[in-house]
Amino acid sequence: MRLRCLLTMLALLSPAAVLAGNTESEIEYLIASIGDSNCTFVRNGSRHDAEDAEDHLRMKYRRGKRYATSAELFIERLASKSSMSGKLYTMECPDSETVPSGEWLTARLHEYRAQVSNSQ
Repeated sequence: MRLRCLLTMLALLSPAAVLAGNTESEIEYLIASIGDSNCTFVRNGSRHDAEDAEDHLRMKYRRGKRYATSAELFIERLASKSSMSGKLYTMECPDSETVPSGEWLTARLHEYRAQVSNSQ
């Protein structure tokens, strides 16, 4: 978990992230948020813990980075549904309803952007 936080911090500070309009740091934040969430990620009917979900989305981003030129496109094209079956991914979090991962990630993105905006 500390390594994940450190990587997120480094992504926020890297010149490449600044030049890319913070897209890399936003996507890194989203992926790390899933890993830190304590939620169950449901993919193609199979339940996966948060760390497995994070690993899966890192792999999808690594392979499909060219399709995710913004955090919104990352959510839409890579993190919301299976590219094989087309089935939506969902998040089952303690003390909350099951929601599509796209909705969950969009909420995290808005929170992240609000934090960044408030710190400037």
